[in-house]
Amino acid sequence: MLKAGVIGAGHLGKIHLKLLEQSEKYELLGFYDTDTKSAKALEHSEGYTAFESLEALFAAVDVVDIVAPTLAHFDLAKQVIAAGKHFFIEKPITQTLEEAKTLTALAAAQGCMGQVGHVERFNPAFKAAAPSITNPMFIETHRLAEFNPRGTDVPVVLDLMIHDIDIILSVVPAPVKNISASGVAVISETPDIANARIEFENGCVANLTASRISMKNMRKSRFFQKDAYIAVDFLAKNVEVVKMKDAPKNREEFAMILQNAEGKQKQIYFENPEIKSSNAILEELESFATAIATATTPIVSLQQGTNALEVAHQIISSYTNA
Repeated sequence: MLKAGVIGAGHLGKIHLKLLEQSEKYELLGFYDTDTKSAKALEHSEGYTAFESLEALFAAVDVVDIVAPTLAHFDLAKQVIAAGKHFFIEKPITQTLEEAKTLTALAAAQGCMGQVGHVERFNPAFKAAAPSITNPMFIETHRLAEFNPRGTDVPVVLDLMIHDIDIILSVVPAPVKNISASGVAVISETPDIANARIEFENGCVANLTASRISMKNMRKSRFFQKDAYIAVDFLAKNVEVVKMKDAPKNREEFAMILQNAEGKQKQIYFENPEIKSSNAILEELESFATAIATATTPIVSLQQGTNALEVAHQIISSYTNA
């Protein structure tokens, strides 16, 4: 088992602590938080060990789980790398692209492995749908959240939309060609609602919408490709797969048939891929343990986290300079 320690014991940090304690791949040794009063209270209430310094935590563990605010990611990860430890870091990888590139280079130079917490890659609905998503040519995503001041330390694109950016980059086999976007600030100093259009060199177009002032939560994506439509509800963990094939000459009585203008007929098939229940956060943490044990590239590498951040900043620049 890998000895693990957590940096940051806020809302998400507490979830990570609980899951690491349950994991069969990690031995949770404790956590560090700058709020010593809250850290002591958590130590007494849950029994976790509260380290008095980062240095003490680094000396005790093999893996560091960074669940601190985004603004602190770069400085903390640099210290983790200097200590020669592998690290899991919540999304976005850092605040700026330069920081992300620097971290990626430092980790490679020091032989430290890192994984970025783009948790939707491990969402059971997306995992069930992924084999059907082969070459999407149009993608539409909506990620809407009720207002929560906890997420306003970063733009809505870095807080919410970056989840969908990472998903899209993982399924579109082509470089980004062009980005256009718009954003509106309603409550915060930075846009609370953003919409982006990403065009890829293979002709695929992705239309993304993110809002943190919605009346209800929504996390849905739709993928359109040749003879197929795949809808993923990340929140409800539902998948809808609709495929079309050339209609057979001998068809069932109630078969659904479409005919185009040229007279070609297609039969519609509905598929229901099995969705295996799982805890996505636990799965991403344990996948990192597996990557370390097998010396393989993590499912969401530092480079992939950097790629998602680069697109996110291009979107922010697009609506900022509009």
